[in-house]
Amino acid sequence: MTADLLTRSPFDVARERRLVIIADWIPPDFGAVGQYMQMRARALAGLGHDVTLVGLSSTENSTRHETIGKGSLTEVRLLTSAVPRASLVTRLLWTIWTNLRLVWASFGALRRADGILFTGSPPFLIHLLAPLRFLWRGRLVYRITDFHPECLIAAQPRASGALALMLALTKFWRRRVGGFEVLGRDQWKRLAESGIDEARITLVRDGSPVSFAGAVPEPLPAALAGRCVLLYSGNYGVAHEIDTVFEGYRRHHVSGTGRVVLWLSAAGAGAAELEQRFRAAGLPFHRSAPVALERLAGLLEAPDGHLVTLKDSFVGYVMPSKIYACIESKRPIIFCGSAESDVDLLAREAVPRGDYWRVSCGDPAGFASALEALADRSGK
Repeated sequence: MTADLLTRSPFDVARERRLVIIADWIPPDFGAVGQYMQMRARALAGLGHDVTLVGLSSTENSTRHETIGKGSLTEVRLLTSAVPRASLVTRLLWTIWTNLRLVWASFGALRRADGILFTGSPPFLIHLLAPLRFLWRGRLVYRITDFHPECLIAAQPRASGALALMLALTKFWRRRVGGFEVLGRDQWKRLAESGIDEARITLVRDGSPVSFAGAVPEPLPAALAGRCVLLYSGNYGVAHEIDTVFEGYRRHHVSGTGRVVLWLSAAGAGAAELEQRFRAAGLPFHRSAPVALERLAGLLEAPDGHLVTLKDSFVGYVMPSKIYACIESKRPIIFCGSAESDVDLLAREAVPRGDYWRVSCGDPAGFASALEALADRSGK
């Protein structure tokens, strides 16, 4: 992963030495975007850039300086409350306030920067950085991790007029950004279809955030001992398929062999909903919190297989980055999602035949069949 990021750096160290990267939750806080942006910042510093990484923390305000190779890294963390999920309004207000704080905290560095890299998390940061770009001499590069407001629209039964207006305004500002990085070809297609010149788009995949060299598998929870274990790790949010997973899993246990037990080492609304449904149906499962990054490799080597999911409406708007580490763990993978997603593209290219099953959303019988195949593969 690091090598790819180094070779696909959007910045010329000779002309764009001073960089600012803005992200959301920086490790040790849990958040895929922050994890990858911290790794990206360290890689760019190693190339000779002087990088300022600004993000969020659940525990403290802090500023840390470090020399890395020929460059340097300054990490600025802002103490921030957790994202409120009670309503869309409170979440939007949290996002606006958080974005204002991030820009204010990085204002001096932004003024001095030769290049600015920002992501889709927190959402809508483009609505501050793009209008104020006359204040920044550095080139703006937008690494689209998740598309916003497209993700909000995809999560609604019907798009509101306010979201349609927000989408039009977002597309207006996107056309004024210096360059784009996308995580997959499906995202490239979405961005090009929205009117962005393909010459301004670069594909830079995330890759695995951890190395499996020398990793020791985590011990299975006692409740899972001797069972065929399917693991979902990380964030299970609104973009991830729930209905097909639940119904297919229910069928596996009610009318199938019931040999597979799902382990949710996960956070997010989807994980909470699945837990509630499993309990109501009396289905076996195990739920635990996501692990720290330094334990992730061991966790991913513990189960018999991995589950990755994505709703069809989010294809090209969200790229589940967990697929990279799942592939590198050398464990079988079940993907509940579309063949149009780069998750399927990557898995088909990298996972041996017989160790990968793709199930379409809305096909619970197919999901139950994939669970039986995984159990057969594990010999349990």
